[in-house]
Amino acid sequence: MPTATLVDEFESHRPHLLSVAYRLTGSVSDAEDAVQESWLRLDDADAANIRDLRPWLTTVVGRICLDRLRSAAVRREQYVGQWLPEPIVTGLSPSAEPDPLEAVVRDEDNRLAALIVLDTLTPAQRVAFVLHDGFGVPFDEVAGILGIETPAARQLASRARKAAAATTPAVPDEEHALAVQRLLEALAAGDLDAVVAALHPDALVIGDANGTTSTAVNVIRGADKFARFFLGLIERYGPAVFTVMQPVLVNGQLGFFSAALTGDETHRSSPPRVGGFTVRDGLVYAAYDIANPEKFGGIRLPGLPS
Repeated sequence: MPTATLVDEFESHRPHLLSVAYRLTGSVSDAEDAVQESWLRLDDADAANIRDLRPWLTTVVGRICLDRLRSAAVRREQYVGQWLPEPIVTGLSPSAEPDPLEAVVRDEDNRLAALIVLDTLTPAQRVAFVLHDGFGVPFDEVAGILGIETPAARQLASRARKAAAATTPAVPDEEHALAVQRLLEALAAGDLDAVVAALHPDALVIGDANGTTSTAVNVIRGADKFARFFLGLIERYGPAVFTVMQPVLVNGQLGFFSAALTGDETHRSSPPRVGGFTVRDGLVYAAYDIANPEKFGGIRLPGLPS
């Protein structure tokens, strides 16, 4: 196959491969690196003997991501506080130049809540479940990637499937947006009762900063504690937090991106951060406060480096 033709065919599979790699790793940077490495391996292979390029590349990406998952597991042992997936942050309107990441987050399986559940799995469970259940890779090929027997691969996927069943299903975009807007309006008004009313009784806050700035080190549970935590942040940083808050799509649904905020005599400075949400029963069920700059590789907003 001529090199130009091979490049074109590979590029046609890039959104699919990014989706595979992102769901496997929960990291935009790792996903993009894995896809690029799969191209290098293809370039070194005898493409003429590859009967179907898409599944071949999917398997290659799976092998690469397994190694990255194992490395991430080691990094997490030293991580300060909670670990969240690296969000994909895009504008409310599609970008002028097509971005493969926008295609990735059209898939509900790439919502933050789903990725958080995947983060609770072992690397082998995640690879077995995502590749087979998510992308139809046969169990014998999954077993080959993991270096185990096929029945063991089936068992890994089965265990992962049970864990994934606990994921809060994504609600329609309009329902999600209404719930988030109601919460943000209540926060802007500083009305504790209104904030609590906008929250699911079991609402929780998960922060991810790796010690770089203030956020929830432990998971905050319950609507009242959730409300007091966010109102406390507003008091700490001042009402100007709302002037730097930009509505965006976080993994395909309404959230916000806040630029850095310079403090004054009475309020602290705040670094950039991403806010994502999960909605249940028309109320905000979870808020994800992502302030670790190492998790910002998936921000695709005008005027910001990508």
